[in-house]
Amino acid sequence: MKELVFALEFRGSAAPVAGSDKKLQARTSAVSQTLRSVLKPDGIQGSIETLTGGGSASFESEVEIVGEGAFVESGSIRYGDAGRVSFRTVGRGILGASPQAGLQRGAVLWEVTGGEGALAGAQGLITSNFTVGPQGEVVDNHFARLFVP
Repeated sequence: MKELVFALEFRGSAAPVAGSDKKLQARTSAVSQTLRSVLKPDGIQGSIETLTGGGSASFESEVEIVGEGAFVESGSIRYGDAGRVSFRTVGRGILGASPQAGLQRGAVLWEVTGGEGALAGAQGLITSNFTVGPQGEVVDNHFARLFVP
């Protein structure tokens, strides 16, 4: 079993599903990137650098609001030519107001339920920490720990 640990920042949008007031469709993507965290005496510096020549990832999910500030989600993530994983929420995700006007913030934990390509048989967890802007614009930071046969 091989362990894969990685992080990606996805950007895209979330919009209501036609005919439902409790469902959203989310679509985001990410390119190959390096995330850097530097701890200094005067604060923390974080940056994301796009890498040229790398692949891209695409994310698609359906979100169902199940209570005030709570949701469940299922979907899939295609990691370029490496393959795809499917996932579903562990427990409930949270979504609510942030200190910045007009911006919502949230977090969710997903369990990987299947995989294809080089990710066939994948198991593991992915955490998502995200924001949603007033026009549905999404910035979603994923941290994944996958186990692949």
